[in-house]
Amino acid sequence: MRKRCVGLRVLHSPYDMQKDFDGWNRSKRKIHQAAERPFYHAREIWWCTVGINVGNELDGTGKHHDRPVLIIRPFNAETFFGIALIGHARAGRYYFPLGRIEDREAVANLSQVRLLDTKRLIRKIGTLDERIFRELGRALALTLFPFLPLK
Repeated sequence: MRKRCVGLRVLHSPYDMQKDFDGWNRSKRKIHQAAERPFYHAREIWWCTVGINVGNELDGTGKHHDRPVLIIRPFNAETFFGIALIGHARAGRYYFPLGRIEDREAVANLSQVRLLDTKRLIRKIGTLDERIFRELGRALALTLFPFLPLK
């Protein structure tokens, strides 16, 4: 655990929990060797094996280290740009509420977008409403590119 000295006290960061990187690497090898790539489209929400990640990057949960991911932009049959979803309400400039998905409040974490391989896709959950998807796209563009004159 990382420690910071503040005065005479030592503080432990809550983000310094033990993570099983070796176990995740074994799982990741199996995912990499899997030949099946599902057919997918933009606006779809999938359970996705995002794994165990570094620092504040969102981890997956459970045995498969998965979490819901919204497909923002497919690039080809192998890769897409996706955004991690959180299963409870959050407020702030980096959060965009999507409504209820699988009986939970879903929020897109605008600071957790990344390129993902389609081998990570496990199961399709549903498709996001087109109007909400466009609004999310605008919010994401403003978050990622605040220096561009977006209208």
